[in-house]
Amino acid sequence: MFTAMAVITQPVATTRNRILDVAERLFVKHGYDGTSLRMITGEAKVNLAAVNYHFGGKEALMEAVLKRRLDWLNEERMRVLDELEASADGRPPRPHKIVEAFFGTLIGMGSNRELGGEVFLKLIGRSFTSPNGFIRALLAEEYREVVERYKQAFINALPEVPRQEVAWRFQFMLGATAYALAGSDFLQVSVQFDSDELPIEQARRLWPRLYSFLVGGMRAAIPEGDLQPLGGFGLGLSMADLEAADLDDADDAAVA
Repeated sequence: MFTAMAVITQPVATTRNRILDVAERLFVKHGYDGTSLRMITGEAKVNLAAVNYHFGGKEALMEAVLKRRLDWLNEERMRVLDELEASADGRPPRPHKIVEAFFGTLIGMGSNRELGGEVFLKLIGRSFTSPNGFIRALLAEEYREVVERYKQAFINALPEVPRQEVAWRFQFMLGATAYALAGSDFLQVSVQFDSDELPIEQARRLWPRLYSFLVGGMRAAIPEGDLQPLGGFGLGLSMADLEAADLDDADDAAVA
């Protein structure tokens, strides 16, 4: 009885995982909108009925591709934050530790092929920068609980920073990370980021720089008043006005 069940279920599981693996690679390479079910079924060597049977359609397939990685990532982020808070003796964890827990856990997936490796990191980066409303809504829902938990952790750790400012900065951190993961072609050109480099080596080069940038952003000085857009667009300001303001600021800094 148990042997027969194994014979029956194993091909089903293998087919489903093969579709997921192929879809993940193609979504990274061509984007969600640029990947057709025909492309996926052709590379996975299955028919369209198999995709419909296991997933029900392209949107459901994309959701399954993301969720099989995000479920682990979300659980791990919660576990790490629980440990940080438990070891802080009633005090909030340090902001840099919270940054490491949230973003370092994600970057760490890049060196673990069983968890998706570099393919999933690139998919996350592309998904966050995707113009597709369905994907953005899906990610927002998947991340909602974890993001709220971490946002509150940052608020507790930075009582001098207004709550709204923490929300802004967290959003900027997410955007910077998404671009770093999705913009590998730019990285290869600008900082000689070798596309043939092993994923763990890429993570070792990327993470310290990204970590330093994110921590600096979360701990940056709070801006006073509203900053003027470059060139004074829509404000009736000329470049001469802005240059004069810069000189005044420089004089004030010299006096201080």
